[in-house]
Amino acid sequence: MSRLPFPLSAKPEPFFSPDGMPSRTVVLVGMMGVGKTTIGRRLAQICGLPFVDADIEIERAAGCSIPEIFARHGEASFRDGERRVIQRLLDGAPCILATGGGAWMDAQTRRLVRRHAVSIWLRAPVSVLVRRVAGRAGRPLLAQGRPEDVLERLVGVRYPVYAEADIIIDCGDETVENGVQRVREVLGEYRRPVTVHVSLSHHSYDVLIGPDLISRAGAWLASHLPQKRVAVITDDTVAELHLPRLLASFEETGIRADVISVSGGEESKSLACYGDVMNRLLSTGIERKTTVVALGGGVVGDLAGFVAATALRGVPFVQIPTTLLSQVDSSVGGKTGINATAGKNLIGAFHQPVAVLADSSALATLPRRQRVAGYAEIVKSGLIADPELFAWCETRGGDVLDGDPEAMAEAVRRACAFKAAVVAADEKEQAAVGGRALLNLGHTFGHALEADLGYDGRLLHGEAVSIGLHLAMALSVELGYAPVEDLHRLDRHLRSLDMPVSFDWFRESFSADTLLHHMTRDKKMQDGKVAFVLLRGIGKAFTTRDIPSETVRNLLIREGCRP
Repeated sequence: MSRLPFPLSAKPEPFFSPDGMPSRTVVLVGMMGVGKTTIGRRLAQICGLPFVDADIEIERAAGCSIPEIFARHGEASFRDGERRVIQRLLDGAPCILATGGGAWMDAQTRRLVRRHAVSIWLRAPVSVLVRRVAGRAGRPLLAQGRPEDVLERLVGVRYPVYAEADIIIDCGDETVENGVQRVREVLGEYRRPVTVHVSLSHHSYDVLIGPDLISRAGAWLASHLPQKRVAVITDDTVAELHLPRLLASFEETGIRADVISVSGGEESKSLACYGDVMNRLLSTGIERKTTVVALGGGVVGDLAGFVAATALRGVPFVQIPTTLLSQVDSSVGGKTGINATAGKNLIGAFHQPVAVLADSSALATLPRRQRVAGYAEIVKSGLIADPELFAWCETRGGDVLDGDPEAMAEAVRRACAFKAAVVAADEKEQAAVGGRALLNLGHTFGHALEADLGYDGRLLHGEAVSIGLHLAMALSVELGYAPVEDLHRLDRHLRSLDMPVSFDWFRESFSADTLLHHMTRDKKMQDGKVAFVLLRGIGKAFTTRDIPSETVRNLLIREGCRP
């Protein structure tokens, strides 16, 4: 297979360039009286950018005042003209742009701003707003009743939508200089998440990668939800670590959330657990526009995805993977499923998510063993079709397993981009040669090992893949496809990181005949032949069904299995 063209995004872009200049427009949103104009003017002076007041630009374009526009044409016409003016301003050079209180309520405007600018919601309590707008003229909405009542009503409607802004800054009675300094400090720390786009024939979605995405999940997901209602499926361990901040983000953006938690571990990918979760989900009264959110590792993602694929014949689905393995592998591509007595993932469906949030901060809670399990899938990607990625692993793999945040985020970016390209070319694994089937490198052996141990936790999926990579390369060398030097290079890398490589990693002994039997139960069997992904060298994977079982059996015995 030729090297894939990866749609890799750049690293997270800081707002200020090395010379201190802003990289894009800042859009200030919030209620009337919060100080958008005052803070905006001073911020513009400090940043060396022009300040633009959207209301003044609207009046200039219309040739009359905003109250006159409301009186003559109504609010709907005003909002339409407001959106066109904001789009024109966003298409221009970077500036500090203060918008009217209702501008952010338009979904099209929010999409434009998110694409072209950084948005900041200046949030203030109603008591502060009432004091600041008291006696002001030229505010059409305030003419509709007592200012206190009008502002209370507007806050109830607008604040959940304002919360979709990139940044939220609380404003009170501090001085303008203090407010501006706070805005500038937050902008200096702000990093927009890296985006890997997955483009399929009938569907596309983004994988967002960056720190603390769970805390702002409501803001990132609101535009992707058909209705502001979700059902979160998670496990007990992940719920304790991450669920509170996820639910807080949903509450902040007005998203109603029900929660279903399951036990951690592979046993949750069972028909019994699936049935229980489905019944609990349906009992909440979900509708076809209710979105299922998977918060957890690969087990939760596979289970929740299959529930979403089959509930009401399919509901929207979001992945929030919290392990390295799920971030680099199972959360991207739409494969969902549960295990059967006969084997792993034999019951399932293709069901693509509407979005994936890969929160790199969540990886900080992982033990090294979980990072090892995820790292094996990254090595796999390099072996399949990208020698440069494998070389990167040789250089930075130790940093990934040591939990270095930058290295882990870079690994996730590279692996997701790789998988996005593969899935886009062969979404449902239909290619006659190569294609998505190449992602199973090491899995035929790995799944057999997992099955033999009964999926009881002694062997994690990624650990099984690590051993499977060695066995696939060893079989490739045995058959004369790959040079032995590449096997030595792979083994040297894995062993240098204390990764599992072969049967010497186990206390248990394995039967070659039993492992071969497990391979025949693989869902990729065709005409009684087992599918193998082999290598012609690092970065040169291919698929074949023409490997005699006796050849595989002999290899397993040489590697340490009993007959």
